[in-house]
Amino acid sequence: MSWQEFGCVVHQKLGKFMKLVLGSDHAGFELKNALSAWLLDLGHQIYDVGGFSEERVDYPEFGAELGRVVAAGEAEFGIAVCGSDLGICMAANKIQGIRAALIRTVEDAQLARAHNNANVACFGGRVTDASLAQEAFAVFLSTPFEGGRHADRVAQLNELT
Repeated sequence: MSWQEFGCVVHQKLGKFMKLVLGSDHAGFELKNALSAWLLDLGHQIYDVGGFSEERVDYPEFGAELGRVVAAGEAEFGIAVCGSDLGICMAANKIQGIRAALIRTVEDAQLARAHNNANVACFGGRVTDASLAQEAFAVFLSTPFEGGRHADRVAQLNELT
């Protein structure tokens, strides 16, 4: 499915570093937009799969589409935001190849990447403020996967259907 078919809004700023995809429901809209603006200022290329307002929408649609984009290799990482971070994370994790992680602390972000090779960071618009989300996502992006004993576990996750 192309970006245009899904009606995605594509933002790009010169000096891009990574292709990132963001998605949210209405409760995550404000935090998603704050993260998007911050990432654009850093020079990343942002794909926004919606929601596009604070009008009520259902998170499964946006979590799944974000997951499809990452799984297809059209973005390096994703950020999914709903009110609690729980529902949209569950939706993203239904997509084969997605390892979405709940991120509420900087340590969560570091461990999700280092031990689980997470490719989607999930935040709660009602439980995480923008400054913590920015700090945690910066750690998420800068933390490499450790591999080693964790590689076998990630391979097992990838085989689950």
